[in-house]
Amino acid sequence: MSIYRLSPESDGRWASLVASHPRSSVFHTLPWLEALRKTYGHAAVVFTLCPPDRELTNGILFAEVNSWLTGVRLVSMPYSDHCDPLVSSEAELSRLLNGIGGTLGSRIRYAEVRPRSGIVGDQSYFEPQAQFLLHVIDLQPPVGDIYSLLHRDSVRRKIRRAGRENVGIVEGRSESLLREFYELLLLTRRRHRLPPQPFKWFRNLADCFGEQLTVRVARLGGRPIASMITIGHKKTLVFKYGCSDARVHNVGAVPALFWTAIRDAKQLGFLEFDLGRSELANKGLIVFKEHLGAKAEPIGYWRTRSAWPNRAEAILMSLAGRNIISHVPDRLLRWGGKVFYRHSG
Repeated sequence: MSIYRLSPESDGRWASLVASHPRSSVFHTLPWLEALRKTYGHAAVVFTLCPPDRELTNGILFAEVNSWLTGVRLVSMPYSDHCDPLVSSEAELSRLLNGIGGTLGSRIRYAEVRPRSGIVGDQSYFEPQAQFLLHVIDLQPPVGDIYSLLHRDSVRRKIRRAGRENVGIVEGRSESLLREFYELLLLTRRRHRLPPQPFKWFRNLADCFGEQLTVRVARLGGRPIASMITIGHKKTLVFKYGCSDARVHNVGAVPALFWTAIRDAKQLGFLEFDLGRSELANKGLIVFKEHLGAKAEPIGYWRTRSAWPNRAEAILMSLAGRNIISHVPDRLLRWGGKVFYRHSG
């Protein structure tokens, strides 16, 4: 069976499939693709079994990460937590995976898919690459029941503390709020020994998603001390980025931010709050999400067996976690983030 390629940004059938398919996520949407293209230059492509003159009923979305340093890869999708193949059957998925894996050619190092629901079907060309946990809060129960699932000491007590400390929370998507978020992001990424994403990425996300995206900033005495970015898609609110000033964690701003987002999402009619993926080794993050009342589900990334190693990519990834990141000047830290994310994908 033939495999067809289409541009999701110019073929209107893709937006219709994303709107109707039950497994679509924010990472399938045109705003996400536009932000990727504007920030990093990644072009998007969809592989499908549907001819150009037919209704689009299936497809797997990729971005082509074209780097002179780390090679050319197809990733579904860069900087996403998950991005399901939009198919209706195991047979469709098998045909698509085999068609993609069999036609990559020597120019492309590998193709990687990041399903939320788990990959199924014939895996002749793909094999497991990494495992994570995805945490999701069910927003369907009454708000009081959701609150009762918050951990009594590490979450509910700190929410009350934030109230006593007069921690204020503001929201929007203005340039000033994005700047406050980004200054806290620099602190957090430095603390975690990771390069920060370029500010341009967050500005493009805000511009492309518009009212679907919300920046929340918690302030103490007028000073920003914690922030998060969420994006809504259909009935799911996605927590995508968070940051804070660790020196004032004791006032409870982070739990208060999450509870505000949970309560707002419930009022707006969202059915779930997607807290994103966690690495299996990051026990602290996993426990924190569980204390918010989230349930964990395993997710795995899959990569074509034909992937060949790239020394530059290995060196680039090994830089994350190095102590030097904690000490470099902000200007150099920002520059390092631009290089890292442009070539890491």
